[in-house]
Amino acid sequence: MYKPKDSSKSPRFTGPRTFMRLENIRTTDDVDFVVMGVPFDTAASNRTGQRYGPQHIRDFSVLLRPYNPDQDVNIFDYCSGVDFGDIDVIPGNIHRTYENITEALEPVLEEGITPVMMGGDHSITLGHLRAFAKKYGKIALVHFDSHGDTWEDYFGEKYMHGTPFRRAVEEGLIDTEHSIQVGMRGPLYGPGDIEDARDLGYEVIPMKEVRKIGYEKVMERIHKRAGDKPVFVTYDIDFLDPAYAPGTGTPEVGGPTSYEGLEFVRGLDGLDIKGFDLVEVLPSYDSGQITAIAASSVIFEMLSLIAMKKRSQQEE
Repeated sequence: MYKPKDSSKSPRFTGPRTFMRLENIRTTDDVDFVVMGVPFDTAASNRTGQRYGPQHIRDFSVLLRPYNPDQDVNIFDYCSGVDFGDIDVIPGNIHRTYENITEALEPVLEEGITPVMMGGDHSITLGHLRAFAKKYGKIALVHFDSHGDTWEDYFGEKYMHGTPFRRAVEEGLIDTEHSIQVGMRGPLYGPGDIEDARDLGYEVIPMKEVRKIGYEKVMERIHKRAGDKPVFVTYDIDFLDPAYAPGTGTPEVGGPTSYEGLEFVRGLDGLDIKGFDLVEVLPSYDSGQITAIAASSVIFEMLSLIAMKKRSQQEE
């Protein structure tokens, strides 16, 4: 059974930085989840430095405690987990990085373990989806973001952080009839930036509509859309308003608060979630670790969902 060090006995400022002070072991034995970093940012179009995101998130995460009062669950009463370390990315070579991502994920998924990945820019999610589709077939995507990331290309390049969810459809990785994007907002090049995603088959709830219909209706639509399909959740930290997550590459005003951002994750309980990633944390723009606090807390909520699913299975 792997669980974090007890910070009431071992000060948080001691030892190597791992997520929540988990053991840094690359193993698939006796674990229910693994946390891993994917420090790749060569596909970012504006600010770069997301390669340092995983360690930045880990650095704050040592303050997290195992009990989630909002979900009434102690993660490690039901789960064993480790910090898997970072995937060996290839700076400047996205295709070899994708190969490394899928190679690292395959043995984890084969054992039925839930991986939680920390980016890196959003291009890495295409590598994640390739591995998940190989295991589960076309997967339902729940996507929180201020951008749809369904462009055909950017600077003439087809593999950028603004294109992964078009490439994923083209490669047959996503079941778009059961996939949904939430939170899109900000100035665009044209209406096609939203409509292209719908044309690909995604349901899209822009931020203006989120505010209009409210949290409960949004969660109802997410659950209805995903149904009982295997789900992958991808969470771009710029989903949050930059007041709550300034450390990111392409911030857009008018987004959710940090509390609302956590509530959207909590509301995913009951979905058949197979994996999760959080991307686009950029430490050099993160004043006072505000973004790291939000990002580590979002991942904590995801681990709580894994524990709640295990608890439900034990109670059946």
